[in-house]
Amino acid sequence: MKYKDYEAVIGFDEEDQVLHGRVLNVRDVISFHGESIEEVRQAFEEAIDDYLADCAEQGRDPDKPFSGKFVVRVKPDVHRQAAILAAREHVSLNVWLASAVEDKIQKTG
Repeated sequence: MKYKDYEAVIGFDEEDQVLHGRVLNVRDVISFHGESIEEVRQAFEEAIDDYLADCAEQGRDPDKPFSGKFVVRVKPDVHRQAAILAAREHVSLNVWLASAVEDKIQKTG
């Protein structure tokens, strides 16, 4: 489920017979629940809107979902080998590494 660039995972609590959700990829804990898909969707959107309003009131920046940018530290030899392989494929090191990460994700699911 997605709303305003935030994504949530939804589960079902059999004991309480309720759907519950948690927003992914943020440090703050943002959770919500509802008895139907429509209720849980509405609760999710309200939770995000409330979270953003609370952050604004407190004068702090809200956590943002992953930007798609991160720093990776590798051994110099790994860096060199990756650069060579990228050059052989006529792509930038960034494109080559992104492809390698995507391939690994697809293989491990």
